[in-house]
Formats: sequence, structure tokens, C-alpha cells
Amino acid sequence: MSELSYTSPLAGAAAPAGLSVSLREIPDRGMIDLRGLATDADFMAAVKSVLGVDLPTEPRTSVSWGDIKVLWLSIDQWLILSTRTKMHELLASLRGALLGIHSLAVDVSDMRVVIRIEGEGSREILMKGTSLDLLSGEYTPGTCRRMRFAEIAALLHVVEGEIFDIYVFRSYANYAWDFLLATAREPAKITLFGQQPAPV
Repeated sequence: MSELSYTSPLAGAAAPAGLSVSLREIPDRGMIDLRGLATDADFMAAVKSVLGVDLPTEPRTSVSWGDIKVLWLSIDQWLILSTRTKMHELLASLRGALLGIHSLAVDVSDMRVVIRIEGEGSREILMKGTSLDLLSGEYTPGTCRRMRFAEIAALLHVVEGEIFDIYVFRSYANYAWDFLLATAREPAKITLFGQQPAPV
């Protein structure tokens, strides 16, 4: 019996030369959608026993422990991130620890595509597709939030100062990739609050 294999809709896609930032897909990102009550001490303890870290309870925050990251999505929902190779074992451990506790843990690794945008000017490029003010002091490393990006649903995670991961549903992967390629072209580069260079 052949084993299932994952093929990204962006397989083979490569960012061309002439971009003002770095764009690439992160194809090996595994994801678990976790639901439960943050007010349930048994739930929180069971998850910590598997992940090694407390679930974040503050809106739009995330936590990390080794190669595991947990993004807060809502008051009863989290997105657990790790490598695809660890997802089966991690999911089994979570379900075992949560047995008998009101909760839900589902592998959603194939649901979304992760695009990383990195480099000076990344915030300005992202702001071409969203109404979020990414230049404000709110968007520090670790911040995550749902957003509308280029008129589609997306999830933004601030990895570091000028490194961002955008999560989009796989059916919109090519659209989001093409939008970023267009807005990240060097001729489309903008400098906020300053004189713009004349087009060549």
C-alpha cells in the first residue's frame, strides 16, 4: 500500500530576481488545530504535559518551546506548529493526554500554505494588501492575528522584526503568491513618509 504524500500548490514556485524582499514558501510546516477551554485546568495541564509550554491566553500572542510554536487564534482555539514529520506523534500524544477532557485536536497541515516574507520593507509590502498598521508598536515579534489580505482570509505571524509568515488556505495559495510577487517588485517599492524616487 502506497503512503500518502503532500504536494504544495506552490511546489516548484520560486521568487524571481528583482524583488525588494525575500519570498519563499515553508512547505514542511505541520499544523494542529486545538480547541478547548482555557478555564479548564485539566485541559491546560494536559496540553502542557505534551507541548512542554503553557498555551497562550492573551489575544494575538504566541509561545515557543524548541521547534514547537503555539499561536493564539481565539479564546478557545490555538494553532500548534512544528515539522510535518512530528505531527502524527504529536497529535497522538495530545489526543491521549486529552482523553475524557472536552477538547478537539485535528491535523490541519494540508489546510494552509505558509509564505515567508523577509527583509527591509516587508511591512510596507504587506500593508499594500491589508488595512493593518504594521508600523505601529503593536506588531512585535510573536504577535499573530487573523486579517484580510488582498481580500482573502489570512493569518499573520510576526516571526522577527522584518520576518513575517502569512498563512492562507491552499486554494488561495497561488493568488497570494502572485499578489506578493507583484507588490514586492523593485519598481513597486515605496518609502513611507519620504520622497519617492521617480520611476525609471
